[in-house]
Amino acid sequence: QVQLVESGGGSVQAGGSLRLSCAASEYIYSSACMGWFRQGPGKEREGVAGITTDGRTRYADSVKGRFTISQDNAKNTLYLQMNGLKIEDTATYYCAAENPCYEPRLNRWGFSYWGRGTQVTVSS
Repeated sequence: QVQLVESGGGSVQAGGSLRLSCAASEYIYSSACMGWFRQGPGKEREGVAGITTDGRTRYADSVKGRFTISQDNAKNTLYLQMNGLKIEDTATYYCAAENPCYEPRLNRWGFSYWGRGTQVTVSS
């Protein structure tokens, strides 16, 4: 059973930056996809960014140009660099993984493994 643990959340002012990390308990990157999702208060969980083993990425329109997803296969770790944070980015951010998977995806129903989440709060 793959376990995913997120870290790096916190409170930041609008315009600031944070980098989230997601550590996987075992190597899952062969023919796998990973992704970042978020769920704000009273909102459904939405896909933010996805990546495949070979580095292809996909982003939600709301974060394009501000967020960057990346991975370090040697460390079994996924990252989300968030720049230019906005108040509406406030949410609990979740890491997810699926194997096998061959295209970057943002659909939450396409992932079997989930972390517990890390809170990101952006204030004015």
